[in-house]
Amino acid sequence: MENSGNMKNLAIPEHVAIILDGNGRWAKKRGLPRSMGHKEGCKTLENIVEQAARMGIRYLTVYGFSTENWKRSSEEVGALMQLFRYYMVRFIKIANENNVRAKMIGERSRFDQDIIDGIGRMERETKNNTGLTFVFAVNYGGRDEIVRGIRKLVADCQEGAVKPEEITEEVFSSYLDTAGMPDPDLLIRTSGELRLSNYLLWQCAYTEIYVTDCLWPDFNREELEKAIAAYNKRERRFGGAK
Repeated sequence: MENSGNMKNLAIPEHVAIILDGNGRWAKKRGLPRSMGHKEGCKTLENIVEQAARMGIRYLTVYGFSTENWKRSSEEVGALMQLFRYYMVRFIKIANENNVRAKMIGERSRFDQDIIDGIGRMERETKNNTGLTFVFAVNYGGRDEIVRGIRKLVADCQEGAVKPEEITEEVFSSYLDTAGMPDPDLLIRTSGELRLSNYLLWQCAYTEIYVTDCLWPDFNREELEKAIAAYNKRERRFGGAK
């Protein structure tokens, strides 16, 4: 684990989730098109994945494109799709250099076939890496994930694979996109917004939330360290006695 001086003696959260917010505002402040904000945001994400791997974070889950983002202008959605195409290929090299495994959560069927194929390739070519698991949520919504999970669970109940009385929180969790992953310890939201935005609704039941006014393209290792330092000052209760 590679920690800077001010990270010594701090507990590194196992799973960090991030809502990447502020790309558009970053671009607007500079008189640039929104697409440039997204491009800078991708560069920031590359850096943060590398930094998280070096810190010893085991899971990093980022909210890249929500089910609601399809409502944006066709120009902006088109530019985002082109960024996906470019960075999916680029990320394979970055992931393998840093022993990072990539995984997508969300409903991928809505994407063009070449993007679906690119996601599959990225997952296959990094699956044997044993360091950080980088999870990117694209065409993802927490409610949609829960509904899809319920459909799969109901189908298994109808086929007799699962009995209703056997359904527990753990069983239901196994039907979600994040099956096999620990729940996030820390959720970071950039740009100062104070809402979950339909992100990991089931998984964040007891997650510590850290909000920063920093816009995502300006987020760096120092900002990540600030979030982890704040996390270390929290008293984790998980619904127990106060």
